[in-house]
Amino acid sequence: MSLSAAPLTSAERIAQFEREQDMCDLWGALLSRSIYAAFQQSASAFGPATAITFVRSSSGPDRSISYKQLLEGITRTANFLGDVGGRGCGVAYMLPASIETHFLLWGAESVGYAVPLNPFLLPAEIVALVKAARCKLFVIPKTDDPEIAKRTEAVRQSVPGIRVIAIGQGPLPPLAIDYEHEVVRYRSSEATHFDAARPSLDTVAYFHTGGTTGTPKLVAHTSSNQLAAAAGAAAMLHLNPRQCLTNGMPMFHVGGTVASSLAPFLAGARIVVMSGQGFRNPDMISGIWRIVERCKVTALAAVPTAMGALLSTAVDTDISSIQWGLTGAASCPQSVIERFQQVTGASLHEVLGMTETGGVTAVDPVGDASTAGSVGFRLPHTRLRVRKLLDDGALGADCDVDMIGVLFVEGAHVSSGYLDPTHNEGVFVEGGLNTGDLAYFGENGKLFVAGRSKDLIIRSGHNIDPGTIESACASHPAVSLAAAVGQPDAYAGELPVVFVSLKPGYKADIPELTAHTRERIAERPAWPKSIYIVDSIPVTAVGKIYKPALRVEAARRSLTDQITQVAPGANFQMEVASAGKRGLHVAVELSATDEASRSAVETFLKAHTFSWSLRNPSEIVYGS
Repeated sequence: MSLSAAPLTSAERIAQFEREQDMCDLWGALLSRSIYAAFQQSASAFGPATAITFVRSSSGPDRSISYKQLLEGITRTANFLGDVGGRGCGVAYMLPASIETHFLLWGAESVGYAVPLNPFLLPAEIVALVKAARCKLFVIPKTDDPEIAKRTEAVRQSVPGIRVIAIGQGPLPPLAIDYEHEVVRYRSSEATHFDAARPSLDTVAYFHTGGTTGTPKLVAHTSSNQLAAAAGAAAMLHLNPRQCLTNGMPMFHVGGTVASSLAPFLAGARIVVMSGQGFRNPDMISGIWRIVERCKVTALAAVPTAMGALLSTAVDTDISSIQWGLTGAASCPQSVIERFQQVTGASLHEVLGMTETGGVTAVDPVGDASTAGSVGFRLPHTRLRVRKLLDDGALGADCDVDMIGVLFVEGAHVSSGYLDPTHNEGVFVEGGLNTGDLAYFGENGKLFVAGRSKDLIIRSGHNIDPGTIESACASHPAVSLAAAVGQPDAYAGELPVVFVSLKPGYKADIPELTAHTRERIAERPAWPKSIYIVDSIPVTAVGKIYKPALRVEAARRSLTDQITQVAPGANFQMEVASAGKRGLHVAVELSATDEASRSAVETFLKAHTFSWSLRNPSEIVYGS
């Protein structure tokens, strides 16, 4: 069984699929279900088939459960949560990936609502999110990790009446309820402490934005939001019971929960959970091909940085089971796409997702060759528009083909908004979502993301708020103004750097500023890679920092040094502009015919996500 009878490889095929679904009201029936009812349907259709394989180590042994066992675990956990916290309770969790985390997430969404939390958030941020979501239960791993203990104690002290539950095989933290000991007392065959048929428009989760830094916002998800996103992804990827996908993403992220878990679950596919730490676990990287062979993985999925690391591992086993690859969370360099084809013989497809659209917005569909740089087509029963940005910041009419504008999303997968409605202004408008992303449509209707109108820096899939860096740096007594931007990086996509102007008469050197800034930023991903002291920082006519110019300057500084390193002795000129179709455009002109230098520079440029051109003295132009 597949949600789509044939791959949805064109806009016309997607429209035909929608008509077929509408004739039987299949889509409407799906979106009217509760999350629990969706798992009941999958258990009925795929009962004995394997739903999850948990990989403890690259050498095994693995642990697997069937769709029938998945439903039983969800049911038992939902009954337990409903008894301990009450029907409709909020369940915050801070857990590694595991089979039990799936029981907990989907069980929480069945009885009340889940609030998945990034354990790398600061204790104060976790407390604020738990309070804002009015959670009654806080679920942690069984561990003696002092960082987990610090966050747990902060929640316990700040949220009166909250009950702590611990899951796993480690030591039971003080005052915590033992999940494994208690859950076995509850029924796994029927809903005794929750409503199995709850309305599909009930809120079932609050996922936070903001990655590991910045001020997180809680995004509301309903069953309909998640099922629309998951079913749309399943259709675009042509998922079915013959597919087996890796899932190395964290369980606090929509990519790990909706796109890489719920979507396969709806189609009867199998997911391989890549240890508790996912692809942060070095063993999952070094042993990836043994895992692929052992689990007969058909789809290798990872964020671009992890995918690059996987593809750098020597192939020492039979990986012929791989049929396609999937990547997202950040733009994927052309070199990674090409390397995937070379190593696996298959195509690597990109997906665009965001928390506000249930985790999936667009997919470069499986069943046809991937389009480098494109995130593909809209999901079925949704609408993507690229709209003109007016002078007053409002959204105007739709852009023509190949014209860059702001991406606007409509459909059942779009969230109703943030928990704090004051954050909705300018984002959830006109019945849809203003993503703040710059994009354009190609001639074939596929979507290309050109950059971001908002200032977030995306480092290896982590969203970094530049304000965090700027505030830390500007607190130095010698700093007049600080502006943080993303600098292109072949591995991470972007690295945070900060430009600093000093107050008249004050002095400070870069080591001093670096130490000062790092001391005031708790999370290492947000530590600036470089600090540049400049005479002045460009501003607009109304006094706002003009960051496009700084992004260009950051790229120019870094790329000049790196090209000099990869092509020693080469004479070249370089221009960097901010108007490229992938954000920046880098144009390099070599002043001498040197094939070795040309090849080295071309390889270097292809490793980045920006658009580029390379000209040699013979007027031959290479580019992306």
